[in-house]
Amino acid sequence: MSAHSHVDGQLPHEPEKATLEGRNKVLGFWLFLGGETVLFGTLFSAFLALRDKVGEGNPTANELFNLSTVAIATFILLTSSLTSVFAIQAMHNGKKNAMLGWLAITVLFGLGFLGLEIYEFYEYVHEGHGFTTSAFSSSFYTLVGFHGAHVAFGVIWISLLIGQVMKKGLNVVTAPKLYVAGMYWHFIDVVWVFIFTVVYLMGKVG
Repeated sequence: MSAHSHVDGQLPHEPEKATLEGRNKVLGFWLFLGGETVLFGTLFSAFLALRDKVGEGNPTANELFNLSTVAIATFILLTSSLTSVFAIQAMHNGKKNAMLGWLAITVLFGLGFLGLEIYEFYEYVHEGHGFTTSAFSSSFYTLVGFHGAHVAFGVIWISLLIGQVMKKGLNVVTAPKLYVAGMYWHFIDVVWVFIFTVVYLMGKVG
């Protein structure tokens, strides 16, 4: 059976796993996320080791962080995780337009999150918290910025997939790509929950 033999609305139950190539993509992506977890784990370890190394006269985490902005950003990103779930559900039901709509909303939420993060960094730099200000600031920007770069990559990736589905349709070739993009988006959401807890909440409390 050719890859394009399923027309829209007549997809197999789990189109991302309908072909061997699709199953391999999903499995390979789990391995990739394992590597990413180790990478983020290293950055978290470095941050925890350096978070008290602020330096004389520099703002501390407690003085610096504005939890209301971060809470809004967190809410936006967690909501985008939900919209990406709705997108994959729509894909499983063969509803291409609904899926594209949910993906577009996910992208908009991602952009909103990035906008808030850029604004937050801008504010911090103005308050004397630059990348090279202290060991704390360097580890903070490396961890949070690295995550932000992942969000930006996800936004671009999902946007390109929206274009691809509009051009080629929803089939057993495009479905695995959408599915792994959804997995990736959930991963960066989970990482953010850890960042919110370890960096911001512990920064305010500790």
